[in-house]
Amino acid sequence: MMIRSSLVFALALLALALGGSSVGFAQSRDALGRFKDWDAYKTTVGGQIACFAVSKPKDMLPKGVNRDPVFFLISTWPGRSVSNEPSIQTGYTYREGSSATVTVAGQSFDFFTKDDGAWLASTAEEKKLLAALRKGSTMTAKGTSSRGTITTDRYSLAGISAALDKVAEACK
Repeated sequence: MMIRSSLVFALALLALALGGSSVGFAQSRDALGRFKDWDAYKTTVGGQIACFAVSKPKDMLPKGVNRDPVFFLISTWPGRSVSNEPSIQTGYTYREGSSATVTVAGQSFDFFTKDDGAWLASTAEEKKLLAALRKGSTMTAKGTSSRGTITTDRYSLAGISAALDKVAEACK
């Protein structure tokens, strides 16, 4: 799981550095569209198609903490039989051995962490989270940095269903 998303993170960070849309991604031939607070992209990595829906937080606490780009990513890799894999790019290195918690629609999901990313451990949990995301209006992600700072990021879920539908259409 983690290695697959790491490649998409690298692409997302490159696009982020170029500037552009609501999450700072470059508008390119790979952009599938903006759907309220979510964007969808399609690209090729190592000859394989990858698609992802992505959003940045609306609010980040504590305020003023120095962090690299922060976003929530849901990636699909048809050639690797990966569909709708959620992950967090937190903008800092997580505390070793810590987990991140995502809360949406009254449900909490524990993500395992590695360096500056976080993932769910099972596809069953991924499916539950995706169902909650489609029903919810906001999502909160909490984590602890290697320095002990506890962060809380709030995401809008406006447009997530349309972005996920576009990813599914583009990455069959």
